[in-house]
Amino acid sequence: MPIRLLRFSELDLAAWDACVNSAPQVVPYAASWWLQATAGQWDALVKMEPETGRYLAVWPLPVKRRLWGREVVQPPFTQQLGIIGPENDIEAWLEEREAFTAYGRFYTQLNTENGLPAAPSAPLTAQVRQTYHLPLHQPYETIQAGYCADYRRRLRQQEAGASSFAVQTTPELEPLLLLFRQTQGPAAGLKNRHYALLRRLAAVLQARQLLTLYEARDQQTGQLLAGALFVRYRSRLVYLFAAASAEGKKQAAPLALVDAAIQRHAGTPGLVLDFEGGMIPSIARFFANFGAVPVSYAALSFTSQLPWYLQWLR
Repeated sequence: MPIRLLRFSELDLAAWDACVNSAPQVVPYAASWWLQATAGQWDALVKMEPETGRYLAVWPLPVKRRLWGREVVQPPFTQQLGIIGPENDIEAWLEEREAFTAYGRFYTQLNTENGLPAAPSAPLTAQVRQTYHLPLHQPYETIQAGYCADYRRRLRQQEAGASSFAVQTTPELEPLLLLFRQTQGPAAGLKNRHYALLRRLAAVLQARQLLTLYEARDQQTGQLLAGALFVRYRSRLVYLFAAASAEGKKQAAPLALVDAAIQRHAGTPGLVLDFEGGMIPSIARFFANFGAVPVSYAALSFTSQLPWYLQWLR
């Protein structure tokens, strides 16, 4: 069946979500409600059953309008997109060259189930990225035995009362956002619009009961030492957002938050914790110390050549 490039106004969102929700790839970022919160609108490559209008497979292409034309972007808080559906032969989809060259710029991150494409034809280029996965189907004690020795020691110390903080869940997002602004925010380059977008996404996730917020607070002062936001969607538990103060890191509060999420979900058949990152070596080590393993996915991009009189716009 042919693959069609559809604009947002042409998409059937009910058919879209039916495809995403039943696809073998578990990609919460591709759900229409996630994309509406993070991207607003998107184009898509769609393989459709003509007789019924059922979407067999989709590839979301979030777009922005620029002075030089439309460009495909990867929205914030949206790690993976790519082809969603059983018919996900990446090489076949990459033959749709006219769809890609319809944009002035193009950048998208595939999902881990799409595989790594062979060297794509010009103008597309491919880059390998990685995240970390930890299966949670085993009992907690078995999973914890896979932690590095230092993590197990620190958790024993925390259980023995050596730490001054307590871990709990909370419905409140703002303290975590404030902590991030005060710590990692400047280096991460997040602007007010990014925090507004995360608030919007979190509200959607809370309404769907897919979000859990953990926090570690000093038991004497009530000071927030660390916080983490997890998303549970089908067979994925996504470590979406986190922050920690210098004191929180010193007391290994981020370790305690991730461990709390693992304890809560351990023993769930088929469930995988996606740490949603791993390109920075120090962060990759943090994930790997839980026993998580690296999983690769591809990023595809190209930039078209503008006429000389428009090149200054970039």
